[in-house]
Amino acid sequence: MPRVFYSSPEATVGWKARWHVSALAPVMTHATLALFNEVTLKPAFADPQPGCDGVGTAGCTGYGLFSTQTYAATAALGHGVSVFLFDTINYSGGRFHGGAFVGHVILPLALTGITVGGRLAGNMESAEQVLATAGVGLVLGFAMGALYSLTDAPNCGYTGDLICW
Repeated sequence: MPRVFYSSPEATVGWKARWHVSALAPVMTHATLALFNEVTLKPAFADPQPGCDGVGTAGCTGYGLFSTQTYAATAALGHGVSVFLFDTINYSGGRFHGGAFVGHVILPLALTGITVGGRLAGNMESAEQVLATAGVGLVLGFAMGALYSLTDAPNCGYTGDLICW
């Protein structure tokens, strides 16, 4: 999602949207955490799926501590909410932009709902695992989004480029 901000009247009047290559830093951080969970944490905390007596019994597979899919979805939601809030407050002077709200908050919220609902309905993880993972994902996503938004202003300077470094 591009970062949308109300530019300074001294530069150019009106709303601006910019895609930042620097957004790859939080994306890669969350991807690394998701892979760490998948490769290291899940095998260390393997439990049987609900309704199974043990890992390895007929028709039963194991799953680990955190749901990687739930983490990725909720981290994206937390990140989007954080970027929307801090960009709106710090860089847009409190002006609300519907496009930024839909792209940073509503779309990730809908996709998170689908992911969490699917993980619960598909009997993939227990409700406790999904909720714990959702909490961790929201907190880490929000923190990463705050760090990103507060350290990297959304404007591209005076270049007027659509893609910023």
